[in-house]
Amino acid sequence: MAQEFDDSFKELEQSVIEDMKRVYSEKTIDHFLKPRNLGEIPAPDGFGRVTGSCGDTMEIYLKVRDDKVINASFWTDGCGPSIASGSMVTEMAKRMNISEAQRISQHDVLTALGGLPEESEHCALLAANTLKEAIKDYLAFKKEPWKRAYTR
Repeated sequence: MAQEFDDSFKELEQSVIEDMKRVYSEKTIDHFLKPRNLGEIPAPDGFGRVTGSCGDTMEIYLKVRDDKVINASFWTDGCGPSIASGSMVTEMAKRMNISEAQRISQHDVLTALGGLPEESEHCALLAANTLKEAIKDYLAFKKEPWKRAYTR
């Protein structure tokens, strides 16, 4: 009985993945099913939270040393394309200096993911905008980090 259930589940899983492949690129599916950098970074140097036009919210956490992003993570309550976009934008930002990371655009995220359907392109914009908010937060407290203790 358990084997029959396992076989049925695997068939269903394959069917779902085949349906996804008709709509999303392999890279998008990979970042959705196995998101990179998911979760909080304790005591981040930069933090951004944005709610997009569709109602999805994304958070991005940054660790920065010598104006270089050494770690980035995200969280979202959004759909698969939001998860994939958050995963991709944090991967892109790692090891970039702040000014390079600040220039990551919706188009850059879409290109890195191999595109998204038109109705999901706003997810890449949400990811890019949330990264910019996290960088803005980092820059605001860069010269006076003690002020961060009074803002939360």
